[in-house]
Amino acid sequence: MKNPDYVVYPAVFDNTNNDGFYTVTFPDIPDTVSQGRTLKEAMKEAPDAIAVALPDYPIYPKPSDIKKVQALHPDSVVSLVGVNMKEKLKQMKKRTVHKNVTIPVALADEAKKRGINFSEVLTEALQEKLKV
Repeated sequence: MKNPDYVVYPAVFDNTNNDGFYTVTFPDIPDTVSQGRTLKEAMKEAPDAIAVALPDYPIYPKPSDIKKVQALHPDSVVSLVGVNMKEKLKQMKKRTVHKNVTIPVALADEAKKRGINFSEVLTEALQEKLKV
């Protein structure tokens, strides 16, 4: 069975004993946590936490009933959080990371003289090598 492209999970937004911060947990996605200085910020960050966690699941967990989650957390804000997994995964693949590389000094000097962008060259070489 294929996982859905769009998912919706209940999230618990708790600001007790957090110096005003909201901690966000997802009852159906254990060990997935997010936070925000304000409720608005926490709600904005929550979809990213889901998007990072779900690819580890071969089959996405079934979402709980929001009313049951609210009953278990009466002192917290409970809200549904939706994520377009297809779009988020696409965005995550486009992110960049910083990598240090070691190359011969003469090669580095010549490339610098010619105004070559090292990141661009490495990206192109890896794409060619990996056929992606």
